[in-house]
Amino acid sequence: MTADASRRDVLIASTAMPMLGLSSLALSAQATAQVSVQPPVPASGPKKKLGMLLFDGFELLDVFGPLEMFGMLKDRVEILMIADKAGPVRSGAGPQAIADYGFAEAPKLDIVMIPGGIGTRREVGNAAFLESIRAIADATPQVATICTGSGLLAKTGLIDGVRATSNKMAWKWATAQGAKVAWVPQARWVEDGKYISSSGISAGTDMALGLIAKLYGKDMAHWVAHRTEYRWNEDAADDPFAAMNGLTGK
Repeated sequence: MTADASRRDVLIASTAMPMLGLSSLALSAQATAQVSVQPPVPASGPKKKLGMLLFDGFELLDVFGPLEMFGMLKDRVEILMIADKAGPVRSGAGPQAIADYGFAEAPKLDIVMIPGGIGTRREVGNAAFLESIRAIADATPQVATICTGSGLLAKTGLIDGVRATSNKMAWKWATAQGAKVAWVPQARWVEDGKYISSSGISAGTDMALGLIAKLYGKDMAHWVAHRTEYRWNEDAADDPFAAMNGLTGK
C-alpha cells in the first residue's frame, strides 16, 4: 500500500465515524419516539359492552371504521354484533358480517351504534326492526349513529328535539325520517346528551374517536389514532361536505 493510499483510508475512516454516530443517534431518537403499545391510561373497572347493529345492506365503513378504533381498547371494551337474528348479515357492498346475537337475546349494552347504508331505506318501513332498535337504544346509556343510521333512529321518535346530523349526500332522505329532530346541516358529528351522530361514512371513524375522548380522555383518543395511523379530524364542526352538497347556511 502506498503512503497516499494509506492517508486516504485514514481520512475516509475518520469522516465516516461521526456519520455513523449521527445515524445511531437518529435511530435511537426514532426508537424513543415510537408510539407505545400500552394505552396512556391503565384500565379500571369492568369492560363496557359495545353493540353494533347490523341489517342487510349496511355500509362496511360505517361498521368497521368505528369498530377498528374501539377495537384498540380490548382491555376495556367488548364488541358485539347484533341483528334481527344471529348469523351472517350481508353488507351493501357484498361481504358479510356475523351477528353474535339476535335482538331478543342481546345482553344489556353500555354503547350501541347504528350504522347507515342502502338497507336503511328498507328498514325505515320495518316496524318490528324499528321497535327493536328503539328498545335497545332507549335502554343504553350511550347511543351513536353513523351516516344514515340517524335516519333509522329518527324514525323511532327517540331523538325528537335532539340535535343530530347525517350523511350530507342523503340529507333530504335522512331528515325526512324525523321532522321533530333538530337536524344540524353542517357538522362532522354532533353530541347531544347520550346521543352522538355523525355525517357520512368516514365521519363515523372521527366520531368514534370523539366518543373515546369523551369516555376515556383525549390522550387515549390520540393514542388510538396514532396506533391505527389515522389522521383524526377532531373538530366536530369541520364539515366541508355540507358546502359541497349545498347545505351551508341552512
